[in-house]
Amino acid sequence: MNYIITGGTGFIGTHLANLLHECHPEAAIWNLDIVDPAKLEGMVEQERRAYTTIKNWKSPLRDGGERKSHFVYCDVRKPIEELPFIPTEKDVIFNLAAVHRTPGHPDRAYFETNIRGAENVCAFAEKWGIKNIVFTSSIAPYGASEELKEETTLPMPNTPYGISKLVAEKIHEAWQRRGGEGRKLTIVRPGVVFGKGENGNFTRLYYGIRNHTFAYPGRRDTIKACVYVKELVRFMLWNVEERGSMHAIYNCTFEPAFTISEIVRTMKEVTGLSSPIPYIPNSIIIPAAFVVKCIGSPMGICPARVRKLQVATNICGKRMADSGYTFKYTFKEALEDWFNDNDKKGLQ
Repeated sequence: MNYIITGGTGFIGTHLANLLHECHPEAAIWNLDIVDPAKLEGMVEQERRAYTTIKNWKSPLRDGGERKSHFVYCDVRKPIEELPFIPTEKDVIFNLAAVHRTPGHPDRAYFETNIRGAENVCAFAEKWGIKNIVFTSSIAPYGASEELKEETTLPMPNTPYGISKLVAEKIHEAWQRRGGEGRKLTIVRPGVVFGKGENGNFTRLYYGIRNHTFAYPGRRDTIKACVYVKELVRFMLWNVEERGSMHAIYNCTFEPAFTISEIVRTMKEVTGLSSPIPYIPNSIIIPAAFVVKCIGSPMGICPARVRKLQVATNICGKRMADSGYTFKYTFKEALEDWFNDNDKKGLQ
């Protein structure tokens, strides 16, 4: 059988391929992506920026590690054809391909990749009779608000990214319904995903603390639902192999979710940082973010990102916790594992 990962060059896809190879070393793992990881890992930063929109890219692999998937150039915005392998009904598709960083892309990019991609992946599965899809959605379809979000909460996305992901979910659900009880669909809505190669919020937080450039922006009690990348991919594979129902949606986050102050405290404890964290009220930080934006936004600082930091991602992970899946890592253990993956030199 084949494991097919669309968008497999990225952070989650690389960790997923590692897990699949570990659990099923005999299986073929195919990475369908527009970014060739062999080229990406051999480029300097200036070359990478000309090749892809990813900025300040860090490899998800440990030093000396090798990719566990076979790269196939594939643009999911177009019909999926001419593959170097023959798909079978027993194959599994992990649909990770997406434009996701927000803000950062034109509105059209989210809809074109995330919606057209969902249509083409489902059409590919239909053509070859593939009956098992895992789709990585997002918590963005819930919209930005302080209320607790469960899987039954009415989605009210307020960004192009969130809207495109909700539509993509519906496209996958329509595919599942057309096959009756013969098709299995798992939709995961991860919180902030952290781990080796994330190139995102947790890495910026760590280096902000370490370099004395982080302060609590306007509040200390902001809830930031999160999940370790190795836990997320383990849960995705568990759904493929163990879950009995044919359709399920899961928020993927530690339960209960942690506040930013709890995250900072644990991160400092694990990595040995000890500097105090100042608090900056909004009356100061928002005008300062405008100034920083004008000089080029070092570390990605801008008013929109500061406001995003202040909005709670209050996501309920109880359904995941009660699913029958057994977590491998506590939050502290996850950070320790990530720190070890970087030879205890940092979190990146």
